[in-house]
Amino acid sequence: MSSRPLIVSDCDEVLLHMVAPFRDWLGESQGVTFKMDNADFSKAMRYAKDGSLVPPEQIWSLLNKFFDTEMYRQQAIAGAVAGINAIGKDADVVILTNLNDHRRETRARQLADVGINARVFTNQGPKGPALKAILDEYNPSRALFIDDLPQHHDSVSQLTPDVIRLHLCGEPLLAPHIDCAHQAGHAHARIDDWEAALPWILEQIHGEDA
Repeated sequence: MSSRPLIVSDCDEVLLHMVAPFRDWLGESQGVTFKMDNADFSKAMRYAKDGSLVPPEQIWSLLNKFFDTEMYRQQAIAGAVAGINAIGKDADVVILTNLNDHRRETRARQLADVGINARVFTNQGPKGPALKAILDEYNPSRALFIDDLPQHHDSVSQLTPDVIRLHLCGEPLLAPHIDCAHQAGHAHARIDDWEAALPWILEQIHGEDA
């Protein structure tokens, strides 16, 4: 077993803003308005010309186009770079991001450009199985998972219940509309800003045997 703890962190809305630059790009060049009124992402996008909803297949097309051409727009969430690098002094840090596998190197470079140098794992669908595979490889003394979406905490809690789970959404456009994984019993805490999250994370990874 590794003597070092392991942090497995999501990227979008945890380390980097995604919805805000996506919204800006949609408005500037795609003729689409983006407004989150509730947790249903599919209802947030409408064509500016007539207010009609963007159909699901077109949403995926726009998301793919954004990640293919616009990732440079994504800026670090306040406190994320300093926070994740502070954690990295005492723990191994890897990124588990739901992107297609061919974008893994682009994501790693994108994070390096803002000052986060970490191994990147790509995934599609629930994150529980991917996290379990990472744990099998690293075999850490303890592990902590950070993600902005409640369904991933649910997935992780079912497959690897010993993993400490922090629900963190650093995007104010999104945070008020996301169901709380902590309230649902799938996360150990919900903290949406890094200034408050960092001491909590450090306390968890040092634990009783610090």
